[in-house]
Amino acid sequence: MSVPKDKCKFPLWIHPEIINKVKDMYRENNCRSQSEFIENAIKYYIGYLTANDAQSYLPNAFLSNMKSIVAESDNRQSRLLFKLAVEMAMMMNVLASTVEIDKDLLEKLRGECVKEVKKLNGGFSLEDAVEWQS
Repeated sequence: MSVPKDKCKFPLWIHPEIINKVKDMYRENNCRSQSEFIENAIKYYIGYLTANDAQSYLPNAFLSNMKSIVAESDNRQSRLLFKLAVEMAMMMNVLASTVEIDKDLLEKLRGECVKEVKKLNGGFSLEDAVEWQS
């Protein structure tokens, strides 16, 4: 194995249980070697120590993790909203094929529905529609 020219070799004294953990984990963290894993750990620790406020380093790592969780949640909600929109489109097409309604009445109904949904803050149920139609 060739030694990279931009790296230095130095002795490292380490407890056996730590080196066993490195051996077990370096591949799980997409590292090509144990040396790369140890180098990444050292970089992380140096970043932790040299942060203006050492306690602000972990919150940044936590923030990064939270951002990815929120992004995944947004993605999941988008997929669910898409599925819901497809189901609503199917329902509206079935309804439209069975009911004859003129365009003016439909436009008036849309305006009234917008007002009603705004008034109820988006929480409009079938029961609300039945009561509103009576």
